[in-house]
Amino acid sequence: MTAHDIRVVLADDERMVRTALRAILSAEPGIEVVGEAATGAEAVSVVRELTPDVVLMDVRMPEIDGIRATERILAAMPEPPRIVVVTTFENDSYVYEALRAGASGFLLKRADADSLVQAVRIVAHSDSLLFPAAVRALAAEYGGAEAAPPAWVARLTGRESEVLRLMAAGLTNAEIAGRMGVGAATVKTHVASVLAKTGARDRTQAVIAAYEAGFMKTG
Repeated sequence: MTAHDIRVVLADDERMVRTALRAILSAEPGIEVVGEAATGAEAVSVVRELTPDVVLMDVRMPEIDGIRATERILAAMPEPPRIVVVTTFENDSYVYEALRAGASGFLLKRADADSLVQAVRIVAHSDSLLFPAAVRALAAEYGGAEAAPPAWVARLTGRESEVLRLMAAGLTNAEIAGRMGVGAATVKTHVASVLAKTGARDRTQAVIAAYEAGFMKTG
């Protein structure tokens, strides 16, 4: 182990699922599985105790579901982990509600090992959006467009608006920098400003906010 390992907690009511996830992640350099939970309530307790970097959270669990568990973790911790909800079905209202609650992305239970590892690494570094097309589809199906654009839309600069659109397309900071012809540090500053103006804790929440504000079109 190194000081830079991504520390992960697995929350799923099926032991076999947790065992499979642990085997895949533990085999990867730079990733350490530090704990497990079999219920939503246990997930909240374990995460608060172990303060991992990433939580893989089953969306449907006993006691409290993954949505409520996500909300409680984010509300209880000053520096909460990134949470990835794990689901059987991609087009699921539970997944969208989890993203709205603060989850940084979602992963299908049938995903292969490479996709699982990539998802953990992406959300740990918060440098791109997981499955941007799927997030757009979820917003189209379950998002409720606001009657009038919120105030933050008018406060975005032209550059910030461009950055937000490229974030929604799933581009990394480096890719955005290349597309816009600016330095990576400039993009990082724009991203931070977008998060502040939208009131989002990460890129996923900013993109969800953009769809619900009508800033981004789902069609």
